[in-house]
Formats: sequence, C-alpha cells, structure tokens
Amino acid sequence: MKKPFVAIVDDDSGFASYLRTFLSLRGYEARCYTRGDELLASMKQTEAPDVVLLDVMMPGLDGLATLRALKASRPEAQVIMLSGRNQASTIVEAVRLGAADYVVKPDDPEGLGEIALDVAIKNAIEKNRLVSELSELRQQLSDDEDRAVWGNSEKMRGIAQVIEQVSDSDVTVLIRGESGVGKELVSRAIHQRSTRRNRPFVKVNCAALPAELLESELFGHERGAFTGAATTRIGKFEQADGGTLMLDEIGEMKPALQAKLLHVLQDAEFTKLGSNKRIQVDVRIVAATNRDLETMLVSGDFREDLYYRLKVIELTVPALRERPDEIATLTDFFVARYSRKYNRPARPISDELRGLFGQYEWPGNIRELENMIKRVVILQDEQLVVREIQRNMQRTAAATAVAAAVAAAVPLAAVAAVGAGALPVGMPLGTPPFPPLGEPESEAGGDESPQPEESGGSLASVAKAASMKAERAAIETTLRQVHWNRRKAAQILGVSYKTLLNKIKECGISRA
Repeated sequence: MKKPFVAIVDDDSGFASYLRTFLSLRGYEARCYTRGDELLASMKQTEAPDVVLLDVMMPGLDGLATLRALKASRPEAQVIMLSGRNQASTIVEAVRLGAADYVVKPDDPEGLGEIALDVAIKNAIEKNRLVSELSELRQQLSDDEDRAVWGNSEKMRGIAQVIEQVSDSDVTVLIRGESGVGKELVSRAIHQRSTRRNRPFVKVNCAALPAELLESELFGHERGAFTGAATTRIGKFEQADGGTLMLDEIGEMKPALQAKLLHVLQDAEFTKLGSNKRIQVDVRIVAATNRDLETMLVSGDFREDLYYRLKVIELTVPALRERPDEIATLTDFFVARYSRKYNRPARPISDELRGLFGQYEWPGNIRELENMIKRVVILQDEQLVVREIQRNMQRTAAATAVAAAVAAAVPLAAVAAVGAGALPVGMPLGTPPFPPLGEPESEAGGDESPQPEESGGSLASVAKAASMKAERAAIETTLRQVHWNRRKAAQILGVSYKTLLNKIKECGISRA
C-alpha cells in the first residue's frame, strides 16, 4: 500500500529535518522544501502531496502567499499551517484562504504539540479520502448521465469507444457536428476519463469575442497592453495549465490568431499581450466546430497546418434526426432531471407529444429538445410545445414546397437562353427542342400561371413567370395544410393577410 505523501515547507532546515523524522516514524513519505515557490514549481513536475505542512514565516513568498497560490491552482489541497506562536489574526486569515488546520510548532517536553500535529495530519488525510470518494461518485453519476444523453445507438457507441481509447493520451481531438448535438459533452467526457481529470477543464467560445479580445482571453495581457487594460490578466491557457482547454467554434477564429495558436501547440509556450516573457504551459487541446473546415482551407480562411495539427483524432457527433430511437430516452432523462431541479411533479409526456417528437426534424438537436422539456416541466403545459412544433413543421413544409416549385421553374429560365437550335447546358445532342414559351402545357388542367406571350420573350418576363409559378405552388401547399385558414397561411408565409389575398387573386387560386 502506498504511503501518504507529506510535503514540508520551512526555511528552518533543523526543524524540517526533525519533522521528516517524525513523519517517517509514523509511516509517511516526507519531502522538504525551503521556499513556497520551490514547492509550487515541484508540483507542476511531480505528483501532488496528500498533505502540505506550511510554515507561516518564510523569506520571499511567505506562508499565507504560498497558501493563496496553492489553493488557486489546487483547490482540493490539504494544507496545515505551522507557526512558532499562536496569532489569532494569522489563524483567521489562514482559515479564510482555505487551510485545513493551524498548528503551533511542537516544542513542548510533554509532546502535546506532536500529538496535535499527528491528529491534524490524520484528519487531513481522511478528508482527502472522503473528497476522493465523493469525486468518484460524481464521476459515476456523470457517466450515467453520459449514457442517458448519448443513448445506445451504434454511432454513439462508436464515439464512446473512441473516447475510451484516446482519453489517456494527450493528443488533440477535433469534434465536429451541428450546433446542439453535444460536442461540449464529448469534450468533458474526454477530460473526465484522462489523467488530467483532477486539473481544470476550461472552455472558450471563439465565436463570442472579436479577434482582439479573444487573443487576450486566451493568452492574457499585461497592464497597459491596450486601451482599457487597467490590470494584468491571466488567460485561459494559464488557467487550464495541467488540464484541458476546449476551443469551441474554432472555425470562427481569425487566421492571424490561428498562427499564434499553432505556435502554442508546437512549442507549449506563449507570451501575453504587452509582454516579452515566455510562459510555458501543459495543456491538452480539444477543438469543436460546426463549420466546413475543408471549404475554409480552400478559401484561405483556415490554416492548413493548424487543421492537421488539430485533426489528430476526429470525432463527428451525429445529428439527433439521425438517431431517432434515442429521443424517447432523452425525453425521459430531461423530464426527470428538470423535475428535480425546478421542484415540479415528474409528469409523463403524452403520446401525442411523443408522436410529434418522432416526426420532428430537430434542427436544434439535443439542445432544442432539452429546452422544450424545460418549458413543459416548468409550465406544466404541453400544448405550448405542441403548437411550437406544429408551426415549425409547417414552416419547413412551406419552405420545401417553395424550393421544389423554384426547381421546377428552372427550365423556364433555361428556355430563354435557347436561340436558334441552341441547347441548354447538360442536354444531350438530339434532344427535341423546347416548345414555344407561349404554348399551353399539354397536361389536363394545365398550369394557369401567366406565361410569356412569345417564344423569344425577355429574361425579365421569364423570371416573372417563374416567380409567379413558385409563389402559387407555395401558397396552394400552405393553404391545403391549414385547411384554407388564410390568416394562418399568411402567418406561416411571412406576409400580411391583405398581401396574401391579393396574391391569391393574382395567381388565380381558388378553393377546390
């Protein structure tokens, strides 16, 4: 069984040697440091101690300053302050900064000081154990949530398998997928399963800030580096030192900043804005995007060398519409979660709403489903969500009809380009020529929309005819869907009621 590791930080070498012997006799592994900054530097390179015995009075970085820096980098650290005298103000400040205990240095002949120190160390180690168990339980709950949110589809099982394979390495990972599919969830899963799980996970949204502010956000700045820089600021790279940095929406980053990011990935060091001092960091990068990076490479909006640096491992999270069998599981999971969170009764979702969930395309993916369930749970009213889904489906159907009508009208424009026997692009030789534009369609009940009167009509007249044909198709489709409720149709089509009535008359549309 591994011995508990106790770090001793004291500039008094004689007392530090005494403590090391005292600890060794009680089964601890002890290491001595003469300064606070020496301990902090060592912890970046080696394992963290289970307990730190920290002298209050030291030259340079004193005990309280060391405690402050230690708790900033490792909040879970168990630190016992040691002092030659009992000072109330120092004790209060040490406890406020997060010290586990405060012990007067043992020098009494009865050995009461040694007993107090021994008890303080044992209590700190026990607290470490409890914190570790709590962390494991939280991780287990997180894993259970992962399984619920990811579902059990073949695609998501494949992603989970890749995560297990790459988590314990420090390679960069590029996560792709539409907005709302759970790219951040995948990033956190990679971090939680890695050796960096006890270090920070820091997320930066590259689309949320302009390029100048994003550089400061990532790398920090010195006071006076630019207008408004009133204080020195630590960037996200320093905050994530030893942990994982997620660069969300990496495709939004400007090329100039991409070059600096590439330098950090290659050399593990950077400089703050307004400084020439190089700062070394140990950070794992996980990038995410919903953009087509390959197209951006061609247009020069994304650096090719950075692209290949990020794409060591690539994961593509499928859209929710590609895994419809998971919608029911996700629905029940979100109902249970938000019923607990908002203290509402966990009412089951009706069959009507579940049926709509199965038909819906989910353009907002899991995030959209989650937000809808929040509304149902908080307001205890499904009809708001039912009406919202129906409106969205009607808009989608109308947009599809317009697109289909426009596509059907494209040959009309092509006809205008046909001269004396000229063929449109893509039409094989020997194809019979188009009929004159003024000729009515041969099918029964032909299209009543206006047509150019002459075969050599202008492009403007052809475009007007094509536009009217597309409008008529969209209006007829929408009116059928809403059972000729013209006010509802106008709302779906995004026009006023009066405009719709004029269009119906202009296109010669009548209710059959």
